[in-house]
Amino acid sequence: MALVVQKYGGSSVSDVEAIRRVARRVVATRKAGNTVVVVVSAMGDTTDDLLDMAGAISAQPPAREMDILLSAGERISMALLAMAIGELGVPARAYTGAQAGVLTDSKYGRASIVGVIPERIARAIQMGAVAVVAGFQGINEVEDVTTLGRGGSDTTAVALAAALNADVCEIYTDVDGLFTADPRIVPSARRIEAISSEETLEMAANGAKILHLRAVEYARRFGVPLHVRSSFSDKTGTWIYDGRREGAFVPPVLPGADDDVPSVPTPEPVPSRTAAAAPQPVTRDAAPPAGAAAPAASSSVPAPGTSATPTPEPAMDAVTGRVVAPEGAVPPDVVSVGAAHTRAVNARAQARPHPSAQEDHVEAPVISGIAHDRSQDKITLVGVPDIPGAAARIFEIVARTDANIDMIVQDVSAEGTGLTNISFTCPDGDSAKARAALEAAQDELGFKALHFNPNIGKLSLVGAGMRSHPGVSAKLFGALSEAGINIDMISTSEIRISVVVDDAVLDEAVRAVHSAFGLDAEATEAVVYGGTGR
Repeated sequence: MALVVQKYGGSSVSDVEAIRRVARRVVATRKAGNTVVVVVSAMGDTTDDLLDMAGAISAQPPAREMDILLSAGERISMALLAMAIGELGVPARAYTGAQAGVLTDSKYGRASIVGVIPERIARAIQMGAVAVVAGFQGINEVEDVTTLGRGGSDTTAVALAAALNADVCEIYTDVDGLFTADPRIVPSARRIEAISSEETLEMAANGAKILHLRAVEYARRFGVPLHVRSSFSDKTGTWIYDGRREGAFVPPVLPGADDDVPSVPTPEPVPSRTAAAAPQPVTRDAAPPAGAAAPAASSSVPAPGTSATPTPEPAMDAVTGRVVAPEGAVPPDVVSVGAAHTRAVNARAQARPHPSAQEDHVEAPVISGIAHDRSQDKITLVGVPDIPGAAARIFEIVARTDANIDMIVQDVSAEGTGLTNISFTCPDGDSAKARAALEAAQDELGFKALHFNPNIGKLSLVGAGMRSHPGVSAKLFGALSEAGINIDMISTSEIRISVVVDDAVLDEAVRAVHSAFGLDAEATEAVVYGGTGR
């Protein structure tokens, strides 16, 4: 029997019939012999509707109250899904993020998870129920509801999977996995059967919308296998594995699940959690930060990397799911939630085999996929004094606005002028405050003019095979040249090349590069079943 965490996005639970369809899938997974925990997003456009209502009430609604408001969407879907599962004869219990033990910091609207103590979830599944958890939300140290920002439900699912030591975290969306490009732009895009977390991080960071960056980072950090697939079909999706390990990746074998994904050469095998000896429960009497809701008892589920086999072994109460220490055992230390979380992270890091010095994939494809991003703006400072410290001061000012800088290009100083131009890109939601801060500091910085361009698009070519295959840049630039597309900016990493082009030709650029690298499928593989949920 495997422990499976399933996450369903907004398009998967968009209406009552969609919720019933998800319930049938959950029940089928449960009846196949798996223990199931489900994380859900808000239904369809619920979050957008709530944002519109808040905007109609207040031009600048308080962040704390906005988080309370926006968390309502997931509460609705979690309750309805639990009801639907119950109607199919399987007991189900609904939990908010706070009730599920998702502890966060206090950055309202974009909180980060600092710990997970899923005692109530462990108790529910121990008693045979399906636990349905509201994604996208948690609770901070003063017991306020917080939301995790974009991709928050993905992150919730992965964090719970890590805390519960789940065999797999399944991310359900409206397409059959990850594709070599967005199938809405490239109908001939191919489904990727398996891809490393390293490559997935690059794609997520550069515009791929199926899986959020923070969720991939969390999964990579804790060694959680991810399976991205569609809730509208039974097709096998895309497996995401830890690319730092050596050997062949073999997807976990789950009762009643598809297991026809071929092995993919990767860098240290991830041992099968299902096949390994079941970890013994570890009492985690963690006291939350001051003011936070304290769990009623120790969690009966070990954090990843903390499982142990003590002598004598503790017993688990069959009714409550709590760990009962044997007579004479030394009681566990009481630590803060943050300390328990850090200890779990460190233990898992020590248990994980170290990455090899040479991480090249054996016969890995040169290019895994193409990501694109329309959500950035470009700011150019013209006539910046070309002196030491000028760039540092510019980006100090930008950093104070909390703007997230992506690409940076500095021109060669014009001969005899002592002046240069500095361009950078940032998310469109950050550009206004960055511009305002720079314009206010123009006299101090000494630049001549500020140019702003919101009409840009970024194309990113991603593939671990770039490490050992020369000529990738030449082929990319050649494909764009043949299509008559001009490149504005260029940025690279070891396994990625990104270019900025005019937004009007971005789709054409993606199709041209996709074909140039031989990524087109012979027959249409991509089917988009619905809209995109959070």
